[in-house]
Amino acid sequence: MSFDLVIKGGVLPDGKSADIGINGESIAAIEPSIATEAGRVVDASGCLVSSPFVDPHFHMDATLSYGIPRINASGTLLEGISLWGELKPLLTHEAVKERALAYCDWAVSMGLLAIRTHVDVCDDRLLAVEALLEVKKEVAPYIDLQLVAFPQDGLYRSPTARENTIRALDMGVDIVGGIPHFERTMADGTRSVTELCEIAAERGLMVDMHCDETDDPLSRHIEQLAYETQRLGLAGRVAGSHLTSMHSMDNYYVSKLLPLIAEAEVSAIPNPLINIMLQGRHDTYPKRRGMTRVKEMIAHGIRVGFGQDCVLDPWYSLGTADMLDVAFMGLHVAQMSSPVEMARCFDMVTNVNAAIMGLEHLGLAVGKRASLVVLDAGNPVEALRLRAERLCVVSRGKVVAERPRRDTQLSLPGRPGQVNRRHRPAG
Repeated sequence: MSFDLVIKGGVLPDGKSADIGINGESIAAIEPSIATEAGRVVDASGCLVSSPFVDPHFHMDATLSYGIPRINASGTLLEGISLWGELKPLLTHEAVKERALAYCDWAVSMGLLAIRTHVDVCDDRLLAVEALLEVKKEVAPYIDLQLVAFPQDGLYRSPTARENTIRALDMGVDIVGGIPHFERTMADGTRSVTELCEIAAERGLMVDMHCDETDDPLSRHIEQLAYETQRLGLAGRVAGSHLTSMHSMDNYYVSKLLPLIAEAEVSAIPNPLINIMLQGRHDTYPKRRGMTRVKEMIAHGIRVGFGQDCVLDPWYSLGTADMLDVAFMGLHVAQMSSPVEMARCFDMVTNVNAAIMGLEHLGLAVGKRASLVVLDAGNPVEALRLRAERLCVVSRGKVVAERPRRDTQLSLPGRPGQVNRRHRPAG
């Protein structure tokens, strides 16, 4: 059997070495050694070969807009929301699309081949919706892009948000979003969760809701989201994003809440970089970490993945489309320091995130889509430690990004002439 492409000598996340044979857009073979002909061979000797990186929570309509019309001086979530309100009237179809496509270029270079982006529907022009639907079509040959109809100013707080949410879904947006904690009252927030979940159930869609992104321990909309998920038969199709209020909740209440989330099969998507930057701003000391209870949710069998959320926009002034940065920060803030926990953090930004997004075609297995990344690391934990370079990115069976492996040249008396930071334990 001949192959279009063979990835030779790579190390799989489970530590086994293997060659991967690709025909067309599919993985055709994963074997200890493939000696047959191939249209192209990529030498991955000793390097980690992984499923692609996946980001289940992003805001592509705002990305790369940092500094327009000004910078978030306080660094708070609320000023970011206010600044976004100033920026929205200045948006043009062309600018949103251009920035989104530029970000997708960054994503491909970093092996990030699936993204779920929320798109604000509270602009009556639905300009960003139209632009990102075009982007979705253009990047489809190499990126899985999902769009969430996000009534960012509140389903009830913004007069036309409900109508615009329906319009966006009718235009082809994939997923129903919401922001219950930003409604004017807790009761309105609860009511919005119910109505948005009913809209999703009627249309057979998934739900991904910004939920309790606040330091207020009494913001408990995730409980309503879990209830509606069960009531409407949405198990496995719902995600609660952020869930930062849980870092302040009473422990007894959490002991009741986590089993409810697990029973409803609601996924959780904390966003470590942005959560720890934006939350806890009213605290002096002790200062809250700003991230939800990741380890505790995992222990209850809740599916938890990490999201990027923002890159160079009104809320966050940094970012490079690197999901290893996201996992690296999540590892530290959640104190997931054991070897098993660190490896899980890598899995969270690859396979777990793919499962949250329902992307069953991704994964390192025969018959799956031939989308993968070769990293300059020997295993997943080393990839996290180094935020390893992406040496080769394959999407749908085609090499879409690559760079040579480079060691740093040294000029030190009595020392080697070059160095890299990969670690090979003695013995």
